[in-house]
Amino acid sequence: MIFMNKEHDPILCQTFPTFLDGAALIWFSNLPEGSISNFDELADQFVNYFAASKIYVHNFDYLSTIKQGPNESLKDYMTRFAEATNKIPNLNPKVPLHALKSDLRPGKFQETIVIAKPKTLAKFREKATTQIEIEELQALQKANKPIPNREDEKQNKHPNNRTDQRPIKLTPKFDSYTALNAKREDIIKDILHSKLIKPPNKAGTHQDQRYVDKSKYCSFHQKYGHSTDDCVIAKYLLEKLA
Repeated sequence: MIFMNKEHDPILCQTFPTFLDGAALIWFSNLPEGSISNFDELADQFVNYFAASKIYVHNFDYLSTIKQGPNESLKDYMTRFAEATNKIPNLNPKVPLHALKSDLRPGKFQETIVIAKPKTLAKFREKATTQIEIEELQALQKANKPIPNREDEKQNKHPNNRTDQRPIKLTPKFDSYTALNAKREDIIKDILHSKLIKPPNKAGTHQDQRYVDKSKYCSFHQKYGHSTDDCVIAKYLLEKLA
C-alpha cells in the first residue's frame, strides 16, 4: 500500500472531483475559493456534509416489524417484505421464513401455513402464490358484482315490479386463453371438490325465468343460464392457474 504525504495534497485535491458526479460534484463546485487548505480538510468536509445521506442498513431484527396489515393483500405484503429482505446483507434464509410465518395476518391462510409447516422459502412462496390467485379471483368477482341502488333493492324484494331481468354479461379479461388438456368443466369440478376455492354464492336475485337458458349449466356458479365454457369468471380462474 502506498501512503501519501502532505506533498501529494495538491494532486489529491485536483484529482478528487474527477471521481464525483451528481450532488457530490455540485457540492464541490460550490466550495468557496481558497476555503480548503489540504486534502484532509477536503475529505472531512465531504464526509460531514454527506453523513446524513448515507444508507442505513437494517439487521435481521427489522423483519419482525414488517407485519401484514389488516386490509393488506398477501401480494402487497410479500412484495413489501421482499424489498426489506433485499436490503439486509448476509441474511440467513431461515430468518425471513420465520418472520413471514410469524407476521401473517390472522386468518385462513395463516392457518394453512401452520398446518402445512413449509420448511423453505420456496415452499412458502408456493402456498402464497395459490392464495394470491384466490385473492385476485375474489377481487375480480367483487369488482364484477353490480352495486344495486335503493330502487334495485326494492325491485329485488318485489320481483313482480322488475321491468328488465335479463342476465348481465361480463366482459372477458383476456383476448386469448391457454389450451387445456381436459374439459374446463371437469377442471372446475376438481378445484371445487379439493376445496382450493369456495364456489361463489348462488344467485340470490329473482331473475325472470323467461331469460334463463335451462340448456346451459355452469359448474362454477352452480346454476343455469350459461355454460362453464362460456363463464368469464371460470375462464379467468383457470387462466391465472395456468
